[in-house]
Amino acid sequence: MAKVKPFKGIRPPKEFIEEVASRPYDVLNSEEARAEAEGNPKSLYHIIKPEIDFEPGTDEHDPKVYDKAVENFRSFRQKGWLVQDDRDHYYIYAQTMDGRTQYGIVIAANVHDYVNGVIKKHELTRRDKEDDRMKHVRVNNANIEPVFFAFPDNEVLQDIINKVTAGEAEYDFVAPDGFGHHFWVVDDEAMIAAITTEFEKMPHLYIADGHHRSAAAARVGLEKAENSADHTGEEEYNYFLAVAFPASHLRIIDYNRVVRDLNGLTPEEFLARIEKDFIVEDKGTEIYTPAALHNFALYVGGRWYSLTPREGRYDDSDPIGVLDVTISSDLILRDILGITDLRSDKRIDFVGGIRGLGELQRRVDSGEMQMALALYPVSMKQLMDIADTGNIMPPKTTWFEPKLRSGLVIHELI
Repeated sequence: MAKVKPFKGIRPPKEFIEEVASRPYDVLNSEEARAEAEGNPKSLYHIIKPEIDFEPGTDEHDPKVYDKAVENFRSFRQKGWLVQDDRDHYYIYAQTMDGRTQYGIVIAANVHDYVNGVIKKHELTRRDKEDDRMKHVRVNNANIEPVFFAFPDNEVLQDIINKVTAGEAEYDFVAPDGFGHHFWVVDDEAMIAAITTEFEKMPHLYIADGHHRSAAAARVGLEKAENSADHTGEEEYNYFLAVAFPASHLRIIDYNRVVRDLNGLTPEEFLARIEKDFIVEDKGTEIYTPAALHNFALYVGGRWYSLTPREGRYDDSDPIGVLDVTISSDLILRDILGITDLRSDKRIDFVGGIRGLGELQRRVDSGEMQMALALYPVSMKQLMDIADTGNIMPPKTTWFEPKLRSGLVIHELI
């Protein structure tokens, strides 16, 4: 059963929230962060991307960069840009995109639940990325940025969310990307107790986004437990920062592929090869969007095509084999284009659906890429089924939007 707790959040005073809050560390590079933080000493990028305080080109993994994160985190607190709450709270964090709002509960999740599989994952992690975030958590003694969780819908928790959010929000702002962010503090002791109890009834929580942050937080927690002579399991380092959303609130958007060459084939030869495994319909020059599961949109040679796998080309009883990302990876990328490792092959790139299918067409028309493939989004049910069966999704399968804004609240490990 899931073990969660409230915590004394470290967060900006209301008047500073828009200056402090930032996009997550892993959705932009150092130069983009430098540009976004320009002229804003309160930007969280000075803590989560501290290489921006050095000369351009500074290695973000240099020890002095991690030291700078610690220095900046301390400075933010000394200057009153980040202030710790005086008692334990849960928090409600809501995001609005395209007129739709999703509501999550900010929790301290248990490290041992992650290790023991109560918190389920659906992606593999890369050790180098884990190491980077682990160092960041360790030196700051805090989870600066949250992990994105999902949980099965729960009436009691939904009722608490409804009651808390009926009141005035602590933070309420629209970020530069146009997404709305809303944040409430849960003050009522009965509600706090009920949140803890309801999560304890859940057999599993699910990582939606933030696998590397979860793994890094768990490694630091276990390291601290091993080095503590008085370890009890209740210390703050046994927990890490997460925002947990009811599964029905979340929407996964498409995660698409662009490829640099056709493996020596002409567009006509490529299409002929595809017709062996797919029903191909020419949709012309107007952008075509996949209509349903097991329907793909292909852009090649200046035209869009609808692709539907022929009967018997995939296994509906296999939670991985039934995924569109698996079907396309096996029948198109591997069998025709010779791309076998999506993580390392330089011939392929990935484009989040938030950028629109026009971005796929632009990259092909520019000559940078020769082919684009758009996929129908994975469902939350598919994600949870895969996690429940202990399977791992292929790389670059899910894209969640909007991303959690960083800097609304921080969890300290002491």
